[in-house]
Amino acid sequence: MERGADFAEVYVERNEFTAVTLEEDKVKSAQNGLSQGVGVRVISGAKVGYAYSDDLDEEALFRAARTAAFIAHGGGSERSFQVTRTPLPTFYRLDDHLAAVEVALKRDLVVRANKAARAYDKRIKQVMCSWADSTKQVLVANTLGRLAEDTQDLCRLSTMVVAEGKKDERRTGSFGGGGRVSFKHFDTFTPELVAREAARQAIAGLGAADAEAGQQTVVLAPGWSGILLHEAVGHGLEADFIRKGTSLFTGKLGQKVASDLVTVIDDGTMANARGSLNVDDEGNAAQFKVLIERGELKGYMYDSLNAKLMGQQTTGSGRRESFKHLPMPRMTNTYLAPGEDTPEDILRSVDKGVYCANFGGGQVDITNGNFVFEVSEAYEIKKGKLGRPLKGVTLIGVGPEALKNVSKVGNDPKPDPGMGTCGKDGQSVPVGVGLPTLRIDNMTVGGTKVGGAR
Repeated sequence: MERGADFAEVYVERNEFTAVTLEEDKVKSAQNGLSQGVGVRVISGAKVGYAYSDDLDEEALFRAARTAAFIAHGGGSERSFQVTRTPLPTFYRLDDHLAAVEVALKRDLVVRANKAARAYDKRIKQVMCSWADSTKQVLVANTLGRLAEDTQDLCRLSTMVVAEGKKDERRTGSFGGGGRVSFKHFDTFTPELVAREAARQAIAGLGAADAEAGQQTVVLAPGWSGILLHEAVGHGLEADFIRKGTSLFTGKLGQKVASDLVTVIDDGTMANARGSLNVDDEGNAAQFKVLIERGELKGYMYDSLNAKLMGQQTTGSGRRESFKHLPMPRMTNTYLAPGEDTPEDILRSVDKGVYCANFGGGQVDITNGNFVFEVSEAYEIKKGKLGRPLKGVTLIGVGPEALKNVSKVGNDPKPDPGMGTCGKDGQSVPVGVGLPTLRIDNMTVGGTKVGGAR
């Protein structure tokens, strides 16, 4: 604070991690690692200075602090501050941290997954399995007097397979999950379960018909389909985009932005979920936040800086990838609240359409809400029943318009199994998504067939 800043913060991190990969029936790597360091942030008005050090010697830490102060300099003198430990809620607490589990046991999971995937069907020709975990200890102290500490365990087991059919046709399938859970989680969420689901997806896609392009009724499966909500709507509700006026949701608080059936929630307090936080990366407790309620825009997601500049309060949404990065407003676990329709009734209500069972990659333009999503597993819907598998399906639309066309919401809420990672401005953080079965009318479907002609 020696250069007269308004605010200063120290973020300390120690992260023990393990990564295991298997390809071609062989464990390619199995390693442990340790990353640790300190990030210092100094704010003067809207100016932000940031510096970090992975050298924890006193001289290096003071050099980082003074560098950050210089970047955001004002004028003043060094001051002392008293900090008080902040009591925090507990949304995850593990008796045995993941860092204490032997690497050999983690290796065994990917070996078992590989064996199960290959045994599923002789048409499975390639299998790739991976395990990743971390035990991260964080400490945040700032000039507002806050001192917060947390230990954050996180893990994920994943399998991707390639199936080969007739005439060299190839289809892929992938599945995985985990979260802020103990190693015992995989006694029930077994590697065999993960591998068989990945293999099922790949085999189901063999012989798929070309998707028909055009406006169609779309039904989204519960769970991982929430990634569409995360991308098409969630990012546009992050406060940095709102403050800069680059989000199409800017200035629309209290306005209708979706169907009356749509309630969108971002919840960092879900027990053991991948995106949950006892404390965000600014030392603030995570929150349950209603963003859209019955179609009406209710709020945004704030970190401390954007909240201050906008005259608001933080929502515990300040997140960073590591001590090397500045915090910014990010989602935690973002999902759509359940409705009253059964999934069977939703399917029966569609005479002709597309059922989207699993999603691949996607992208969105925050400024106008335009999105494009690849559907990795899809089926045609004919007279209320699932038909043949489809290939080449993409969903194209505008976030708010898609939400306004939601005509039925299922009573079967389902979180994803714990496999989401969100990228923004070069930073990646773990997130969760969720969705009940959902019907969206007049969705533009990109396909390989138009008007019945190839």
